[in-house]
This record gives sequence, C-alpha cells and structure tokens, in this order.
Amino acid sequence: MSSLKGKIQTVLGLIDPSQLGYTMTHEHLTMGFSCCYYPPPPGQEALSEKPIEMKHLFWLKQNPYSHKENLLLYEETDAVREELLHYKAVGGGSIVENTTTGIMRDVKILKQLSEETGVHVIAGAGFYVDATHSSETKAMSVEQLTEVIVNEVLNGADGSNIKCGVIGEIGCSWPLTDSENRVLKATAHAQAQLGCPVIIHPGRNADSPFQIIRILQEAGADISKTVMSHLDRTIFDEKKLLEFAKLGCYLEYDLFGTEFISYHMNPDIDMPSDNERILRVRTLIEEGYDDKIVIAHDIHTKHRLKKYGGHGYSHILENIVPKMLMRRISQNKIDKLLLENPKQWLTFK
Repeated sequence: MSSLKGKIQTVLGLIDPSQLGYTMTHEHLTMGFSCCYYPPPPGQEALSEKPIEMKHLFWLKQNPYSHKENLLLYEETDAVREELLHYKAVGGGSIVENTTTGIMRDVKILKQLSEETGVHVIAGAGFYVDATHSSETKAMSVEQLTEVIVNEVLNGADGSNIKCGVIGEIGCSWPLTDSENRVLKATAHAQAQLGCPVIIHPGRNADSPFQIIRILQEAGADISKTVMSHLDRTIFDEKKLLEFAKLGCYLEYDLFGTEFISYHMNPDIDMPSDNERILRVRTLIEEGYDDKIVIAHDIHTKHRLKKYGGHGYSHILENIVPKMLMRRISQNKIDKLLLENPKQWLTFK
C-alpha cells in the first residue's frame, strides 16, 4: 500500500494532507434513507405523503423520518451542488461522505459534485446497519466481507474505478447483530491491511461504543485511526464519556443543527441542542482531548438543506464557530477540530 501511505484518497484521486482544508467528517451528499421510515403519529398520516411546504416545516423538523419524500436526498443533486459551492466560499475544503452499501451510495455523483465545486470528497467503503444488509451480505464470511471493503478502497466502488478513502460509516445496531459483528471484524482486517481511516455508526445505547471498540481491538484494528460517530446522541453521562475517551479513538459530535422534541429512533434520548454540544466539546478540550475531536452535521435528509429552510453544510463554519469563540474555545482549538484532526485521521499510514 506504499502508494497510499502519507496521502488522503478522494473520489478524484490522491491528495497531500496539506490540501485538505476545513473538513466536515460526517456528511451525506446523496443517499436514500427509506429504510428508516417511521409512521407518523396517529391522525397525522396524511402529512407523510404531502410535498415539503413552509406551513409544515416545523412538523417536518420534529418528524423528519415520518415524511417519505424527506428521506430521498438523492433527488437533490442540484441543491447539494449549490450548497457545496457556498460551503467552499465560506472556507470549507473537504467533506467525508459516509454513505455505504445499503443506503444508495453513488460514487459517480460524488465525483461529479467534487469536479463541479472544487470541494474534496472522501467516499466511504463498507456496509450500513443490519436492516440494510442484503441476503448476499448476510451470507458472507468475514474474509469475503474484508475482500469487498479492500476492493472498494484499492480498485473502486459499485463497479466503477472511483475509490473510497475511508471505511464507513460502518453501521451498528443495539443490540449488535451477527451480520454487523462480522462487518466490524472485516473492517478491522481491512484497516490492518490498508492503514486507512475508519468511521463507526454506533447503536443508540451508551454501552454500544465500548462494545464496538472492544470488537475492533480484538480483530486487530487501529483504534487511533477510528472515529466513533454520533456521541451527541449516545453517551450523555460525562464520567462515562471521559471513560470512553481514554480508549483512544476520535470522538465525533456530528449532529450539529439537529434538535428534536422527541427522537423517534430512541424516545428515551433527549437530543441535545447545539449550545449543549458546544459545551460538551469544550469539556473534552479542557480534559485534554482536543487532538481527538471531530465535528460535522450528518446531513442525510432534504429538510436540512438550505433549499428547504435548513442549516446546510456550512452551519458549523457560519454559526457554530462564532459561538465556540464566544464560549472560550480558541481559534487554535477550533482549527484542531476542523483541520488538523481530520487531516491526521484521513491520512493513510
């Protein structure tokens, strides 16, 4: 893998780490999320079929997975292109695109968007949660899954020559299924061969990230090159968070811009606000983990695009960074979160 060592692999080819720029480490530019459709509350069924309208926008923001059209981000290539041009204009350099097999990855569209906007796009290899695994995927051995992942990085994904530059987001449920367990082990084996970055989608339980790290470690993964996503909806207890931080992976707060009254995917979870996310990130910085934090929005539905009154891919740069500065997070620390840490993580060893 000597040709990859010291480089970052984008959908347009290899770049030097110095070319990366400010980076959102967990986004989606084109995908389908119908696998996670939730029926709307009783009496509101008709709203799930209506077009996206201003008068229903608050309902949509509270019930994003109960509106069928909202889950079809792949229909919005033109809007995403405009978003990326704006992201570039306000200082964005790169985006890690976390769409994997099972949620309609389209690396050809990713390449087209990167060519048209000048934003570096790093595509994800591997498999999403068990609910999206095909019968063929579920029948594969760890060795076969490893071969698929390695091929997507070295040769190209989905029958193309467009190569992935990260493994993930690798989807995990709670409790973890047998198929997801095999994918995790295959991820570790592929990473050991490639020296590449890995990013994980944990189950919605505070014990899930710990379980995943243990499985990856036992299978030979490099935890220092691994991102644990969605910590803002997963580990709420500060003592437990600091215990997890000691394990050495990257800690990702990637739901900036997302605020729910009720989180359909786990009603027991009270989704934090952006202000709470900022304070939790500051706590981790104060505890000495500033070199292990990355941040993003995880845009994966239409309503979060500016076209539909959402915050867009530039929300962190335009709104969160100024608020971080107000809350005594220095520009130097912000540059670590958005520039240095993504660069260290994404560079092949």
